[in-house]
Amino acid sequence: MITKVVMEALSPTMEEGRIAQWLKKEGDAVKTGDVLAEVETDKAIMELPARGNGVLRKILVGDGQTTAVGNLVAVIAAAEEDISGVVGQSGQQGQSGQQGPAARAPTPPALTAPSALTAAVGREAEAGGRIKASPLARRMAGEKGVDLHRVEGTGPSGRIIKRDVDTALTALTALTAPPPEAEGWEDVALSQVRKAIARRLTQSLAPIPHFYLTAEIDMERAAEARDALNAAGDTKISFNDIVVKVVAMALRQHRACNAWWQGDAVRYFHDVHIGIAVAIDEGLITPVIHHADRKSLRAIATATRELAERARARKLAPEEYTGSTFSISNLGMFGIDEFTAVINPPEAGILAVGAITPTPVAHGGAVAVRRRMRVTMSCDHRIIDGATGAQFLQTVRRMLEQPLAIVW
Repeated sequence: MITKVVMEALSPTMEEGRIAQWLKKEGDAVKTGDVLAEVETDKAIMELPARGNGVLRKILVGDGQTTAVGNLVAVIAAAEEDISGVVGQSGQQGQSGQQGPAARAPTPPALTAPSALTAAVGREAEAGGRIKASPLARRMAGEKGVDLHRVEGTGPSGRIIKRDVDTALTALTALTAPPPEAEGWEDVALSQVRKAIARRLTQSLAPIPHFYLTAEIDMERAAEARDALNAAGDTKISFNDIVVKVVAMALRQHRACNAWWQGDAVRYFHDVHIGIAVAIDEGLITPVIHHADRKSLRAIATATRELAERARARKLAPEEYTGSTFSISNLGMFGIDEFTAVINPPEAGILAVGAITPTPVAHGGAVAVRRRMRVTMSCDHRIIDGATGAQFLQTVRRMLEQPLAIVW
C-alpha cells in the first residue's frame, strides 16, 4: 500500500518547512512512527514521522529544500509496488526547492563582443580568394594569433588595416577574459524562523494601533531581595525572573492587559502565561512560562533557563512556545537603557525591559546613587486605554520597589 509522506504542520503557525536532514534514505525499511527526517519549522527543529509501513521508495524534497505544508516530500510503498503515478503528480505541487541558508555567488553579466567583431564572426574568405590586408595588419595578426578570416576590414575596398586588428584583439580579450570576481556581498536564504518573524512583524505593526508608556523604577530593594534569595538557595534568580513574577501578579489585577484581540471580541484570560523573548542565531523565539502567577520565583528561574536552552537548541515543543497572554522582552543584559518592543498578536501588550543602571537621583531629601531600571509597555489601543496601561505600570513599579509585597 502506498503511503504519501507530506510536509506536515508541525507547529500551529507553520506554513512551510525546510528539510534539515533525512534520517532515512531511499531503500530503507520503515514502519509507522519511525522518524524519517528533521524539519526546520518557523519555531524549532521537529521530527517528521512515518505514517505507514514499507520501504522509503522515493525522496522528492532533498536536504535543505523548502516546501509548503501539505506538499508531497516522499513516498513509502512495498518494494515492488508501482509508484510512478504518485511521483508524477509531485511535480504539480509547486515546491520552492529553495536551498538555505547558503551563499549565492552573483551571476556575472553576459559579455557581448564589439560590433566590429560580431559582424565578422563566422565570415570566411571566399574559396581560393586572397585576404585583403595591409602588411602591418598581417604582421600584427601573425604575432598576436589573430585569424584574419574572422576580421572585418574597414579600409579601402574592405582592406584589413591595423585599426581592425586592434579592434579584434580588444574583442577577443573581452570574450576570453575570466568572469569578474564576486562583489563583496552574499545572498543568504531566509531561515523559517526569520520568515516567521518578518510575517508576524508585518501583521503586528501595520494593523495594530500601538502606543507606548515608559516608567523608571527604583530597583534597590529588588536587588537586595535577589541577593538574599541567591545567598539562601542553589537556584540563582535573575532580575528578569523577578520582573516575570511581578508582571504575572500585576496582570491578575489588570485583566485588560491580559487579553487577546479576537476581531469581533476581546478574550480576557483567567490564567497568566508569560512569553519570554529569547534571542537565537536565526532571530527571536518566545517560549512561554505557563501559569507564571502561580509559580514561585525559583520555579520561574528554573523554567526560564530550561526553556531558553531548548529554544537555542531549536528543540521546543509547540506547547512550549504557544499560548502566551502577555510578553516580556529584556535587552538590559546588552546595556540597552530603553527601547520599544513590537506586540506579539493577538496579545494586548508587551513590556520592554532595559538595563539596571546606577543613577544619581533625589532620595530622602538628598542626592543619592540608586539602581534604576526603565521599562516601556507597548499597548494595543483597541484593548488598552492610556489610563489602563498606566495603572498596570504603577502596580508593576510598586511591587518592584516594595518586593515584600510579593508572595515569593
